[in-house]
Amino acid sequence: MQWNTVRPIAAIAGYAALCCLAISPDCASATELLKARLAQNLGPISGLAIVAKSKGIFEKHGLDITVSNFTSGKQCLDTVVGGGADIATTAEAPVTASTMANQPIAFVAGMEYSDLKTVVAAKAGVKTKADLRGKRIAFTAGTGSEVYTATLLKSAGLTPKDVTLVNLRPQEMLPALAAGSIDAIDTWEPHIANAKKALGEAAAELDTKGTYSETFNIVVMRPYLDANPAVVEKFIAALIDAEVWMKEHPDEAITVVADAVGMKRDELAPIWADYVYRVRLDDRLIEILKTHSAWRLESGNHPPGAAMPDFSKVVVTEPLKKVAPERVTLSWK
Repeated sequence: MQWNTVRPIAAIAGYAALCCLAISPDCASATELLKARLAQNLGPISGLAIVAKSKGIFEKHGLDITVSNFTSGKQCLDTVVGGGADIATTAEAPVTASTMANQPIAFVAGMEYSDLKTVVAAKAGVKTKADLRGKRIAFTAGTGSEVYTATLLKSAGLTPKDVTLVNLRPQEMLPALAAGSIDAIDTWEPHIANAKKALGEAAAELDTKGTYSETFNIVVMRPYLDANPAVVEKFIAALIDAEVWMKEHPDEAITVVADAVGMKRDELAPIWADYVYRVRLDDRLIEILKTHSAWRLESGNHPPGAAMPDFSKVVVTEPLKKVAPERVTLSWK
């Protein structure tokens, strides 16, 4: 009699637990969360991941994400390649470098794109792109900043020999510009806005709109994806939910991201529209990857024997297709 009573109770409890998990990931207990380590560029370009972490969206999707912050996507991807993290937020430059070095990476989604920009010292007398001739320009090697700089010079009819290129990390650029050791900086936000605010009339932004858009993406190692497909799918789903939340709560989103990256809200708000947040895999991403690869081949910035990568073997569509198939619009698929 006792056995007959326990069995239906246990069955009902088990069924309730299954229903709870099926209906809402909120029901999952902390012990059931899947753990993963995220190497994140701590800037507005990582806005979706920042919001997903800050607003508990990762947890709602059954994930326990530990975040390590870096100042460039290159550092993030290097950390993942080296085994120090599982998931990287990174731009196209580290992706093409790793691909040409035959690293087994998997590009699983784009999540943001924005233009790179140039700030010049007012005393340098740079009014147009052509005025960069003979100037000292700071860039960050191995990142989109390097390709942007090459593209900018080419669009101005200049070559690297016509200027002095100085390799600096983004956070080193403002002090160098303020000290007068360089004349211009080529980088991404919020470093551009920070430089303009700090230097005031002593600096100006050069009109380079449309010269080069940097993408920011989610990349993992292929063996990790093969072993943890559920983690990657849940991670992408959380980013999509973060994207939706940001569009529905733009004012709060600015505050959340500004607080996370150490910016004042009134500094981020004016440039917020520069960040285009959307989780997707589309032809624009592939064209940017190809453009970057072509630059590597033309400039010699690649391993010996490297050729144009076959990105259909690098970009993995399955995780995003399972979560939101309408966001995969690649022409080859």
